[in-house]
Amino acid sequence: MDYWLYLMLVPGLLYFIVFKYVPMWGVLLAFKDYQPYIGFIGSPWVGLKHFERFFTDPSFWELFRNTFVIAFYNLVFYFPLPIVVALMLNEIKNEFFKRLAQSFIYVPHFFSWVVISGITYIMFTTEGGLVNQVIEYFGGDKINFLLSKEWFRTIITGQVIWKETGWGTIIFLAALAGVDPSLYEAARMDGANRFRQLVHITLPAIRSTIIILLILRLGNFLHIGFEQIYLMLNGMNREVGEIFDTYIYTNGIQRGLFSYTTAVGLFNSLVGLVLIVAANTIAKKFGEEGVY
Repeated sequence: MDYWLYLMLVPGLLYFIVFKYVPMWGVLLAFKDYQPYIGFIGSPWVGLKHFERFFTDPSFWELFRNTFVIAFYNLVFYFPLPIVVALMLNEIKNEFFKRLAQSFIYVPHFFSWVVISGITYIMFTTEGGLVNQVIEYFGGDKINFLLSKEWFRTIITGQVIWKETGWGTIIFLAALAGVDPSLYEAARMDGANRFRQLVHITLPAIRSTIIILLILRLGNFLHIGFEQIYLMLNGMNREVGEIFDTYIYTNGIQRGLFSYTTAVGLFNSLVGLVLIVAANTIAKKFGEEGVY
């Protein structure tokens, strides 16, 4: 019987070996001066040259600030929302309405970022955009949201909230389904209202799930998402919108600086590793299981 269970692991193991572990050899490019006509093996070693170049580049702190601020906005404003929505859905007793509401909030997750960007343009453009029409209707002046540096990060965070909040509730709803109903019955007998049941039963029951997902989120803290940012960037908002991922694409793919951008990507990943180890260590100190 164990033989078949181990056999079922083979496709998953092959996936991780081929697509996750084998490509890790590519990080060696960060320590080489890669020349396509010489090849990966023949390209000379240059040590930390590319890292030194990146850290002394005037754009480093701008990239770090932009990436960190957008990631921070996503963590603060987006991460709690799936928890809140899951708690609200859990309180709905009418199963038909509950499933209908879930279906509606899941739908945006299946839209590509190209579609999301198109919807954003239609909503916020100054040429007939719905938002600006409403502003004008109430006597205000049009706001050029799409070219504004002040509104760029707000729009990016709003896109993430609209697209992913519903999908993010799935794990929390699964955790809530595992809460023993007898705990609520005992609490009601002791006179606890809905709010006190939420504070003393529901939230402690899903606390470990919240912490694990938070740790995993921190592991990808600086990996905001290339496609979303790239589609919303333009010459007017690039100063606040250029992040590590778009910088890597611009310099690595378009300009052919493969070794240099590999070093940038490796730095980005190392920051995520440090954050996930630190968060996991802190979680264990507070008595939680963590992710390892």
